Amino acid sequence: MDLDFDAEDEEFRRRARDWLAAHVPTVPLPSLETEEGFAAHREWERVLAADRWSVVSWPKEYGGQGVDLVKWLVFEEEYYAAGAPARVSQNGISLLAPTLLDFGTAEQRARVLPAMATGEVIWAQAWSEPEAGSDLASLRSTARRTDGGWRLNGHKTWSSRAAFADRAFGLFRSEPPYEPGFEARYEARREAGSGAAGKPHQGLTYLMFPLDADGVTVRPVGRLDGKPAFAELFLDDVFVPGEDVIGEPGQGWRIAMSTTGDERGLRLRSPGRFLASADRLARRWRAEADPADTALRDRVADAVIGARAYELFTWACASRFAARERIGAESSLNKVFWSEYDIALHETALDLLGAEGELAEGEPAEGDAAGQDWMEGYVFSLAGPIYAGTNEIQRDIIAERLLGLPKGRR
Repeated sequence: MDLDFDAEDEEFRRRARDWLAAHVPTVPLPSLETEEGFAAHREWERVLAADRWSVVSWPKEYGGQGVDLVKWLVFEEEYYAAGAPARVSQNGISLLAPTLLDFGTAEQRARVLPAMATGEVIWAQAWSEPEAGSDLASLRSTARRTDGGWRLNGHKTWSSRAAFADRAFGLFRSEPPYEPGFEARYEARREAGSGAAGKPHQGLTYLMFPLDADGVTVRPVGRLDGKPAFAELFLDDVFVPGEDVIGEPGQGWRIAMSTTGDERGLRLRSPGRFLASADRLARRWRAEADPADTALRDRVADAVIGARAYELFTWACASRFAARERIGAESSLNKVFWSEYDIALHETALDLLGAEGELAEGEPAEGDAAGQDWMEGYVFSLAGPIYAGTNEIQRDIIAERLLGLPKGRR
């Protein structure tokens, strides 16, 4: 793994740094989990897209710069170091877009990607259901064929960005034997330990649908701080045209596993995010900490080391991607690490801040020029071990697929 950047990479870094220095808002935007903040972040996506910085690794015809993975990682590092706003379009650009580039049609890419790049259309992730979270294959929402397309029925929950988004993507059960009553039969056989319980991941179809369509009800779900980061979606005979199926009907599981690889792997949490946070934490420590508190000093050092370790692991993955390899189940290692590291980083910051850390959206302090809201970041970090597949499930995947341990409840 060669960690030296060539002249072309360094020139790209300079261009990115100069552009960000000239365009990043000097006053932090309102939280994107509010209606006002969502609109402000959508406008920021438009600013990024105007100079092709919103999706630098995409082909030029869809609004990108066509750069390689190395330059994307360089951009992400500069983006977070500049204290730039969170990406309200992240579900689309980090999850749906790679899926469309791999499995979508030319018509779908031309129709969906440019509007995604500019923030004109913001996407929600509609996968989880009340009884199908990490066990996604247990989902019960259905897609039935009809003239010209499909009819969707069911209930999705914890749909990120759905409170204010325009469209959503998700999986739906579309083929026999998953007819009404199958769920009860499947559960009974599974609880009995029967090997004939069936394969619930079969017969799923990956679909895109508008959130303002007839039959869609969006019910916002508040976080601990009351902000509607998620929403429940109730689908009552919602029509979706055939051109909004991604890949082949019934093959949604295989396609979804590609999406989860991106979600658990490096694209959802680039190292630039953690490098910037660890750097701000270290600067805050140097500015105001008690040098005699060696225990807290060691935790700050651990945060800096963890960010660097994550960066090196990501570069190793990038090298494998460049060699046209896929990381597969190793993405679960990545997901467990960054989600638990994120909590530890924010807990350290809050302990350093003391009572001040309980104040949300305060003024920037010395050593923390970007005005990072550590409390809001902490609240969000608590969800990390849950979304993108709970860490308990990820540890099962690591045990069985990477370590070769026998299957079973742990």
